[in-house]
Amino acid sequence: MLKSHRQGREIKAPDLKSQAPVKGSVRLDHIVALEHCAGINCMAYLNGSTFSTSDYLFSGSRDGTLKRWELNNGDASFSATFESHVDWVNDAIIVGEKLVSCSSDTTIKVWNCFSDGACTRTFRQHSDYVICLAAAEKNSNIVASGGLGGEVFVWDLDAALAPVAKSVDAKEDEVPNGNSGPPLTTLCSVNSSSNIASSNSQSHGYSPIAAKGHKDSVYALAMNDTGTLLLSGGTEKVVRVWDPRTGSKNMKLRGHTDNIRALLVDSTGRYCLSGSSDSMIRLWDLGQQRCVHSYAVHTDSVWALATTHSFGHVYSGGRDQSVYLTDLSTRESVLLCTNECPILQLSLQDDTIWVATTDSSVYGWPAEGLTPQKVFQKGGSFLAGNLSFSRARASLEGSAPVPVYKEPSFVVPGVPAIVQHEIMNNRRHVLTKDTTGSVKLWEITRGAVIEDFGKVSFEDKKKELFEMVSIPAWFTMDARLGCLSVHLDTPQCFSAEIYAVDLNVSGAQEDLKINLAHDTLCGLLVHWSKRKQKSSSHGLPNGDSSIGKDVPSKDSHRSRTEVDDTTENHTTHVLPSFEFSTVSPPSIITEGSSGGPWRKRITDLDGTEGVAFIYILLKVANYVVEKLVLDKPLDGGSDSTFVMGLSSAQSQLSQLDSSSRLGLKPWQKTKPCIEVLCNNQASL
Repeated sequence: MLKSHRQGREIKAPDLKSQAPVKGSVRLDHIVALEHCAGINCMAYLNGSTFSTSDYLFSGSRDGTLKRWELNNGDASFSATFESHVDWVNDAIIVGEKLVSCSSDTTIKVWNCFSDGACTRTFRQHSDYVICLAAAEKNSNIVASGGLGGEVFVWDLDAALAPVAKSVDAKEDEVPNGNSGPPLTTLCSVNSSSNIASSNSQSHGYSPIAAKGHKDSVYALAMNDTGTLLLSGGTEKVVRVWDPRTGSKNMKLRGHTDNIRALLVDSTGRYCLSGSSDSMIRLWDLGQQRCVHSYAVHTDSVWALATTHSFGHVYSGGRDQSVYLTDLSTRESVLLCTNECPILQLSLQDDTIWVATTDSSVYGWPAEGLTPQKVFQKGGSFLAGNLSFSRARASLEGSAPVPVYKEPSFVVPGVPAIVQHEIMNNRRHVLTKDTTGSVKLWEITRGAVIEDFGKVSFEDKKKELFEMVSIPAWFTMDARLGCLSVHLDTPQCFSAEIYAVDLNVSGAQEDLKINLAHDTLCGLLVHWSKRKQKSSSHGLPNGDSSIGKDVPSKDSHRSRTEVDDTTENHTTHVLPSFEFSTVSPPSIITEGSSGGPWRKRITDLDGTEGVAFIYILLKVANYVVEKLVLDKPLDGGSDSTFVMGLSSAQSQLSQLDSSSRLGLKPWQKTKPCIEVLCNNQASL
């Protein structure tokens, strides 16, 4: 739900609460699927005049997802979730009708801006976190990426996205890392239109241009409109200028005394702005190769910059939680607004400045972007100094400016991030505390909140819920995405069993034991099992290619009848304590066929997932057969349903020739692991 302070009303997102939940699930008080649950690292604005009747704002979060918000007639509403990254989304840019994002999972992903959120291509050239992106506005096929380790690459999207011949094992959606196969060399030439013309010496891949020279991490990139100039900055405290068409270095600009965190360049490529952790903003004349002005307006690190179309005024934000507007020619500055959290990125849309912070919400503040002089007419301006200590001293002396605006025009609220958690002794429940201080109890085997205690003492509640029981640890957990991430590693995840009567299983014998990991996987993969039998396509997720075809087994008639049944009938084989919601479903993270991870909601598993996914499930199935099923009849119960749901996967792998089975892929040599993000606030 998006709140509009300007219009005094709430703008509602699509109502999903009317959808029937899965039997036995506990519905959350909010629709988590529509909201971010961690800080917003980046935003990208798409003017809809060219492609549609509405404008769109894209937000990328530390929860690993991007979301599209439709802006229309002063209103904003949730439009789509883009889910495939498995770690923080650090930056996102619009390139024509494409959305390009980068992540701490070391990948760059390409999406169609107007799609339902499906990833169209993944690039894995970087060896460490990818932090920043830049694009040429008038040369929409050129994109640059930078990250930790000093890596900067320039991509020609037209060439990179062109269909290429691949082996049957290769992922169609990936451009592999140069270390994962034969070296790829690219011959580049510059034509009259300043485009990059590439011809690959290897027919099966594409290699971007590498801008080599950084010895440490790159935090910021900027490119001029025509794609003939690329700027980069990072922990080396200098601004480097490159020719992106060749990757050659043009110049190096010194002046900052700390990390460079933000860069902007004007459309002509003559002037650029830099923001640094030294709290300074600098204006550079690239023609004269010198700093012409410095602006001391912030009291702490400057992390975000945005300029008006004329490059005459700059909006800036950072660790001091403040947004300033500065006239670059007169040096007059004014405090536009203050936020409750550090500011990570700014996006100017006409008269609104969208602010992304370490909070999970997105804020839209009045900005007068078309006529910024109106802001200065409201009073409270000051002259920006040349030295950072002068601004800090003024703040300490009590002469800090008063913000022009007290309340944002719009708020797209997020879900408070989980900051503390404790696994209870019964190994089914987890106690959590979020950024608002709210304490909740989760049932991991359903990915649902079973009790909200409100703002109480976390330690006191943990002691109150303590049980004198001893159950082996069958999962590990973290909250790096602002939600609970529960990791299952075989075979140790199958070490925990409890009596069925303790789960209140109706009609269960007193000595019947339930394996927690096995039945949790049954609940998670019920949609995959059903659709696997019905699937007639053999492509893998995000464009993977399948190996072989399903071969009917002796139980194929029976299993096909089961999976073609309704969802309600199908889920009767899953115990109520292991049923997951379809309104706010969990997501699974696992390895792709070339070693790269992928992420999908359990309701989006369509039965065409790749060999690596099938391999992991087979390891699970083999354990189930050996440890849990052989002493039980195969004509009933959740065990048989789960194993038969994997029969087609077993048939697929059985068709691999002996040489391919002996020559295991890298992902086959690693220990199988599944990670599940439940309700976007818990993951298994």
